[in-house]
Amino acid sequence: MSTEPHSSSQTHHAETAEGMDDIQPETPEQVMQAAISRIAELEAEASDMRDRWMRAEAETANVRARARRDVDEARQYAVQKFATDVVEGADNLRRGLDSLPPQTADEPAIVTRLREGFEGVERSFIGLLERNGIKKSDPTGALFDPNLHQAMSEQPSAEHRPGTVLQAWTSAWTLNGRLLRPAMVVVAASPEADIRNLDETA
Repeated sequence: MSTEPHSSSQTHHAETAEGMDDIQPETPEQVMQAAISRIAELEAEASDMRDRWMRAEAETANVRARARRDVDEARQYAVQKFATDVVEGADNLRRGLDSLPPQTADEPAIVTRLREGFEGVERSFIGLLERNGIKKSDPTGALFDPNLHQAMSEQPSAEHRPGTVLQAWTSAWTLNGRLLRPAMVVVAASPEADIRNLDETA
C-alpha cells in the first residue's frame, strides 16, 4: 500500500531535477553584456532628462528677458501720447518765433526783448524735452529717410543730389529713438527727370 505514494514522489523529484537541468546559469560575459546594456539605457535616460532640463532653463530665461524688455518698453513709452502733444506745443512756439518780423537794427526795443525772451523759452523747453528722451532733429541737407521724413513735394535741383531734403517745414521728433512725428520736407529731384516729364506731357 505504501509503494504508490513513494513512486509518485520519486516521479516529481525526477521531473524537478530535469527542469533544473534545462535552466543554464548565465555566463560572466552574459552578465557583463546585460550590465552594459542597462548602463546604456540609464545614460540615454539621463541625457534625455538633461536636454529637457536645459531647454526648460533656456525657455525660462527667454521668458524673463521678454518680461524685462516689455516692462522697460512700457516704462519708456508710457508717456508717448503726452510727448506727442508736448512736441506740438514746441512746434507752435517755433512757428510763433518764425512769424515775428525779421530783426533790423532800428526795430523797437520791445520787439527785440520779446524775440529774445521767446528764444530763451524755446531753448529751455527743448533742453527739458531732451532730458526726458524727446529729441528734435532738423533734416535740412540730409538724405530723405522714410523712417523719419514725410515728403510733401519734390523740387528739381541741379545743385543737390536727388533725394536731398531741401527744406523742412517741420522737424522730426523722437522719444527714446522711437518716432513721434515725422518731419514734413521738400525733397530734391533730378532736373533731367523733370524735363522728361515735361516732354512726355507735351
